[in-house]
Amino acid sequence: MVTFILKRIVSGISVLVAISFVTFCLLYFSSANIARNILGESASPEQVAAKEVELGLHRPLLTRYFEWASNALHGDFGASWFTSEPVISAITTRLPITLTLVSVSIVCIAIVATLLGVAAAVKRGWIDRMVQGAAVVGDAIPDFVLAIVLVSVFAISLKWFPATSSIAPDAGASAWVASMTLPVIALLINGIASIAQQIRSAVIKQLEKDYVRTLRSRGISEREIILKHVLRSAAPAGLTVLSLKFVGMLGGVVIIEQIFALPGMGALAVQSTSTGDIPLVMGVVLYTVIIVIIVNLLVDLINGWLNPKVRVS
Repeated sequence: MVTFILKRIVSGISVLVAISFVTFCLLYFSSANIARNILGESASPEQVAAKEVELGLHRPLLTRYFEWASNALHGDFGASWFTSEPVISAITTRLPITLTLVSVSIVCIAIVATLLGVAAAVKRGWIDRMVQGAAVVGDAIPDFVLAIVLVSVFAISLKWFPATSSIAPDAGASAWVASMTLPVIALLINGIASIAQQIRSAVIKQLEKDYVRTLRSRGISEREIILKHVLRSAAPAGLTVLSLKFVGMLGGVVIIEQIFALPGMGALAVQSTSTGDIPLVMGVVLYTVIIVIIVNLLVDLINGWLNPKVRVS
């Protein structure tokens, strides 16, 4: 198990280094007018040239990357070129909002999708047809369209929830719940529909295997077979889909945060990318990749615990 974990950690670090280098290269070749954008159109060529020297834009690509990587290893991600706010401060004030939004959505998706998927696989009939129909409809409706409908109905017409929510750090629990309700619903509808379908297929596949017939012939109850054996065997497939959904949400949440004016990582990513704020973009990319690596590592560990064959492979 230790070797299994070490391999996953080394693989994750390799991915982190590769993505950070590729991102840095792409930003390097698109940073020609950064100094001009910071100083404004009225700045003289001498002032622009001095700003480029101050930011280090005149130095070679590899020199700048290794200097950034060395500082990042020591916890120094620099400061925003436009606001001078430290990158770590900018990210740590916004990351909890995005992680709360995505984590709550994933937990809700996991619970509801598992219940629906298992019920569809075991009961079949109208529940099965409903889950399959909901999966088709859910896949056809983009998250941002659903978010706009939710705002129009529940925020503007009914006024049950705030249409836009700038969550203050000292906001109470009720403010958090009110602000997160509509964005979470917008994210989880599509996820529940698609993942319930995946869990249904995995459970049906397990129910058709010989070990289930053997357990039934021994008089073991259907409930015990489902909860102790079938779900354990079907879990890896569901966990893999959930981890992919989590990674997809980290990217897709950008639009949801924009619609609901949530000051999360999505808003920060849009702002920093549109202005070419390289230290901030690199910080956002690095933190996002680290979160994805941690989630994938946890999923691999759980899959390895549930199914020893995964550790061997």
